[in-house]
Amino acid sequence: MRTGLRTGRLAGVTAAAAAGVIALAGCGVGDAGAGGELTMATGSTGGTYYPLGAELAKIWSDNIEGVNVSTQSSGASVENMRLLDQGENELIMAVNGVAASAVQGQADFKEEPLSNPGEVRMLGNVYPEVMQIVATQESGIETIEDLEGKRVDIGPPGSGTAVAAEQILEAYGMSLEDIEVFNSTFEDAASKLSDGQTDAAFAILALPAGSIEQVATTTDVRLVDITGDGLEQLTSDNPSYSPLTIEAGTYSGQEEPAETVTNWATLYTTADLGEDTAYNLVKEMYERAGKIGHDVGSQIKLETALEGQGPIELHPGARRYYEEEGVLG
Repeated sequence: MRTGLRTGRLAGVTAAAAAGVIALAGCGVGDAGAGGELTMATGSTGGTYYPLGAELAKIWSDNIEGVNVSTQSSGASVENMRLLDQGENELIMAVNGVAASAVQGQADFKEEPLSNPGEVRMLGNVYPEVMQIVATQESGIETIEDLEGKRVDIGPPGSGTAVAAEQILEAYGMSLEDIEVFNSTFEDAASKLSDGQTDAAFAILALPAGSIEQVATTTDVRLVDITGDGLEQLTSDNPSYSPLTIEAGTYSGQEEPAETVTNWATLYTTADLGEDTAYNLVKEMYERAGKIGHDVGSQIKLETALEGQGPIELHPGARRYYEEEGVLG
């Protein structure tokens, strides 16, 4: 298939959205328990977290009395878990699998564990995070094993994509030492693919991903399948993953379905956040999801709010909302 990257246009949209959010943050400041001014760590400007986070922040600021939410770009999931732990942010978005590793002191958190893992609280799932491995036709890469010796972008350091890339390689009996590693933001990864600087790139993004759909109109690429024994090993080692099929036609020129895995982009906070504030955050997110302009707005669903919760305790304010709505008994 032939795809390309939406760089300038997306950057403009997210910058404008972020500016709108900042403008909303001029009211009274309070602590996390009472609401007041909250900050949410998102991801790189070329990913989904950043523009989506700006829209969510505006919804919350416009509709929850006494609450103003601003957003900041970051290295995404791993960095966000540390920012939350350090008290730098009251809200974060992170891949559920990364969050589980964080509270259990595993993977990227084994050598440097969180200071207060027991204080992390789940608010609810936002949208399915789909692993998409894109390779240029010229590279000859058709399977995960074909990545050996190739120039592969695994995403920004500390991102859920980078963590997942390493886990996937390990499931197939490989490691980062078997590839030439690049750690680029999603927009830079797409540019490098189109310029011939790299052969393949990992990206955990929503479907359909603009940075895959428009990677470069002059570049032929393919989606690399995650199947077979490697898939079984991956899901056995990391239960937060679920198999998922990217249907044919999801991207321009994609004539056949691609097999991959998915996690969840999830909203997290700490036990310090007030119960009423947490209740209102989840209520407004799910009940006003239809007003979100981003493509993933339609994927923010109450019925999938708690899938893949894992070892992280649900915030009591969120629990109250889910009980009222019949999601929890």
